[in-house]
Amino acid sequence: MRIVSWNVNGLRSLVSQGYWKWVTNTAPDILCAQEVKAEQEELLPEAASPSGYHAYFNSSRGKKGYSGVATYAKRQPDEVIYDALPEKFNAEGRFLETRLDNATFINVYFPNGGRGKERLDFKLDYYDAFLEYVERLRAGGLSVIFCGDINTAHEEIDLARPRENENHTGFLPEERAWLDNLVNLGYVDTFRHFYPTTTGAYTYWDQVTHARDRNVGWRIDYFFVSPDLVPKLRGVDIHSDVYGSDHCPISLDIDL
Repeated sequence: MRIVSWNVNGLRSLVSQGYWKWVTNTAPDILCAQEVKAEQEELLPEAASPSGYHAYFNSSRGKKGYSGVATYAKRQPDEVIYDALPEKFNAEGRFLETRLDNATFINVYFPNGGRGKERLDFKLDYYDAFLEYVERLRAGGLSVIFCGDINTAHEEIDLARPRENENHTGFLPEERAWLDNLVNLGYVDTFRHFYPTTTGAYTYWDQVTHARDRNVGWRIDYFFVSPDLVPKLRGVDIHSDVYGSDHCPISLDIDL
């Protein structure tokens, strides 16, 4: 099974510019898109309901053209869950869970901690609520895969300029500590599982400064799996040659 995750930074724009063809050519078993910024009915058919896929959207309810996630699955899920977290986290359309057999796949677009303390607190609270939820899933016997834009680089190896960013959101100690806790609980960062010391591997680049041209980036998009799935991992990739967004797609191959 191949799963692709991609913060598309506006799905309508990505489709209109022709970058959606990479998805159709790759034909993943599951595609998780973040920052869709559109309702399903606003999209062209090739993205709203692509042939061969079951499509599910969770859009922002309070602010149109903002946030939102979409999951496309070749096999119809046994269950689709849109609002599993406490109510205060549901309005922005950041969470979409699909279940197949004894595994659950969570597509998540974590908040950015910028724009002041209130927003950083919201991000950290979201982190805690999410971790509490997936721990309940594990305790209930489900295998967990979650992917998406986590909006934090974990270690210095995960961004090009760690010292310059140590006081900026996305690399703050309290944000990184949550990822430490996640790993300590047994969740596996699949990219580091295969490439523990690889440098220069990023998934996001600032567009204003043309940072991608110089590979001055951040690895803030991840696939995490519960420890029981590690023997089934077959490979991961960062598709940094794929354009259309300020993030690139990432993929996971797993025997499920």
